[in-house]
Amino acid sequence: MSLTAAMKTAQSSFSNVGLQSAVVSKNIANASDPAYARRAAVLATATSGATVVETQRAQNEALLKQNLLSISKASAQDTVLAGLSRMKMMLGGEDYELAPSTYLAKLRDNLQTFADKPNEVSLAETVVADAIDVATSLNSTSEALQKLRSEADADIDTAVKELNRLLKEFKTYNDQVRQGTAAGTDVNDALDQRDKLLTQISGLVGVTTVNRTNNDLALYTSDGTVLFETEARAVSFVPTTTYTATVTGNQVLIDGVPVQMGAAGNTSARGTIAGLLQIRDHAAPTFQAQLDETARSLINMFSENTVGGAMDGLFIRNGVAVGDDLTVDTVVPGLSTVIKVNPAVITNQGGNAKLLRDGINETFNIDNNASFSVLLNNYAAAFETPVTFDPAAAIDTNTSLLAFSSGSVGWLEQLRSAATTAADDKNALLARTQEALQSVTSVSLDEELALLLDLEQSYKASAKLVAAVDEMITALLQAAG
Repeated sequence: MSLTAAMKTAQSSFSNVGLQSAVVSKNIANASDPAYARRAAVLATATSGATVVETQRAQNEALLKQNLLSISKASAQDTVLAGLSRMKMMLGGEDYELAPSTYLAKLRDNLQTFADKPNEVSLAETVVADAIDVATSLNSTSEALQKLRSEADADIDTAVKELNRLLKEFKTYNDQVRQGTAAGTDVNDALDQRDKLLTQISGLVGVTTVNRTNNDLALYTSDGTVLFETEARAVSFVPTTTYTATVTGNQVLIDGVPVQMGAAGNTSARGTIAGLLQIRDHAAPTFQAQLDETARSLINMFSENTVGGAMDGLFIRNGVAVGDDLTVDTVVPGLSTVIKVNPAVITNQGGNAKLLRDGINETFNIDNNASFSVLLNNYAAAFETPVTFDPAAAIDTNTSLLAFSSGSVGWLEQLRSAATTAADDKNALLARTQEALQSVTSVSLDEELALLLDLEQSYKASAKLVAAVDEMITALLQAAG
């Protein structure tokens, strides 16, 4: 090897060590950033020795796509579970002590006790108090459900705004990647930012990716709607400020195509938005229908067949026209919000609790018999008598009121239990997927420090080569002198 070749080799080595050290230093500086993918300086053989030709970014497309899918599934599942858990808390939590079914069972028991001793005024007052508890439970649960829907609607609005912001930012980095790749410049930092945005977008809506020329990336929702293709597609939503049982929320549109809500406890939803839509448009309305059917059955059960026809008795439809036919087996939306106990039997409102025994709209106990219990026994028996319910309530359509109200609790608990199990599974899968992806892309400080030691040795070797060349040149000059 000539002295000139030796000097060129040493110079190339110094240059390589400098570039590699810069890459390692950047890796170490970003080791704690989960969005940063490890870099590696790639060497190629040249006439003067090895040369750094590019800086490669650690990546695995298959794992990245699986991670995006896992994020969207887990986000949707957590959203559905949170909504169902809120619904359970409306009923009192683990024991469901605030559920209408709990108060209905108590009403039935005390009504039977009153029927056995119809002359006891205190028992009549107890039954009326129980009836008020039932109505209050239906009212408060219905109002809480509509509040949940309203909050879900507001969360959807926030998520849509965030999604539009992320898509706008995604375009910025996607353009940098596309243009940088075409020009042959380093685009690794832009790729990091683009992948970070991808994970955030997938938490809001299910995403699939398609790589195109020059690392250009197109995004589609899980059902195939274009989300981003050179330009971000518009995601639109008009929020609804006030919710009642008769109000239907607006759709979320991506480029004019509606986002589909999820279904079931183990939800089919992908992303937070679809999960929120499931709570707002399916879970809460279905439970509302169950409450409304409970209220309809109660009003019918305690109605009185008078000479003028059937009239509301213990329970009245406050705010719903008396002429409305509640005997038709169809949900009356919002009935559970307005059902009340008839003031005619509430003592502190000027009523008389004993009218429950004798008749509220007309007197059935004509002789004012203290042992008259015909109406009371009929009411108690009606709790166990099968009636027809609207299929929209999603539980048994022909059963007793007590069984129906208990079935409503069972429906919610089954849905929530399935959501809990699915959330555990999907979050476990997400954790494993992220771990697998990070094992490929994340920075290992031990490995980087070991590489620094190797580079130090390379630097020392190059320095020795330069020193040897220097000695040779000095010797030659001395010999020539």
